[in-house]
Amino acid sequence: MPAGSSSKRERQYEHIKESAQERGASAGRAKEIAARTVNKERARSGESRSASRTSTGDPESAYRRGGRRSHSGAQGPTRDQLYEEARKKNVEGRSQMNKEELRRAVGR
Repeated sequence: MPAGSSSKRERQYEHIKESAQERGASAGRAKEIAARTVNKERARSGESRSASRTSTGDPESAYRRGGRRSHSGAQGPTRDQLYEEARKKNVEGRSQMNKEELRRAVGR
């Protein structure tokens, strides 16, 4: 934890770290998860000196978003992901389609 953190943030850090270890994360990974989470909360509440736009710009947590941003990277879903979606929708000729054709076929 950064120097000058409140006792609340210290408790939060320990709780998140222990929770991550119970879920099977290594000690190092658990510390990283806890530190990132607490630092993001500190940035959102104005307790840190500086904060990134992603920390403060999005008030909605990942849990609340419910996956609304999944597969929305630079190029969106992969061809394989689109192919699987097309397979589930029984799209004819999907094996011969490229990524753009699959995207149109599944309605993305």
